Amino acid sequence: MSIDVVMRVVIWAVPVLFSIVVHEVSHGWMAYRLGDDTAKRMGRLTLNPFPHIDPMGTVILPLIMIIMGGPVFGWAKPVPFNPYNFNRNVNIRNGTMWVALAGPGSNLILAFIFSFVFVAIQQFFSGLPSIIYFSISQLAQALIFINLVLASLNLIPIPPLDGSKILMRFLPPTYDHYFLMLERYGFFILIILLATGVFSRLILAPVKFLYGIFLLIPAFLFGLI
Repeated sequence: MSIDVVMRVVIWAVPVLFSIVVHEVSHGWMAYRLGDDTAKRMGRLTLNPFPHIDPMGTVILPLIMIIMGGPVFGWAKPVPFNPYNFNRNVNIRNGTMWVALAGPGSNLILAFIFSFVFVAIQQFFSGLPSIIYFSISQLAQALIFINLVLASLNLIPIPPLDGSKILMRFLPPTYDHYFLMLERYGFFILIILLATGVFSRLILAPVKFLYGIFLLIPAFLFGLI
């Protein structure tokens, strides 16, 4: 394994793991806010990665994609929630939508935060020792990109991705049955779309657009443009 591959793994592995865990914890946190303590009781409202790790989605697949140099994403074990435990004033369909939105929403927030870190490092801390400057810059850039990929990917309305649960909120309940049936084969559909490169084509444009916007905002606020 070349030194370039080793460096790529080091720079990207931690951001991937961190971003996936935050995504899943955010689902559980939103459910908890709405009255369901299932995730809390099962010890899943924690940033400790070990309760969340799915061997394939959290370790093997992201590692392969990092080494191959392609778009990096993955998944953790889904955080469980029970919509029937929501507070009485929470509509189940609305609550389920907010739980689904919390995951990609957390990724967009992380990407936004680290866009400020990246721009600040580039503009104001270029005098740091090269190894520190390079490491922080690369980590911040990786966190921006990974979180934009995770957000864009999860908003695709294919079960079991979050986008499907968001879409279900706006469709008549009679369509729920079809989504639940499709979810049985969702994993295989996702693998096919990944292997054929369809996912990359679907999310490339929104990721590029958001990446530019997210870097433009801190640059503007810092008075650089």
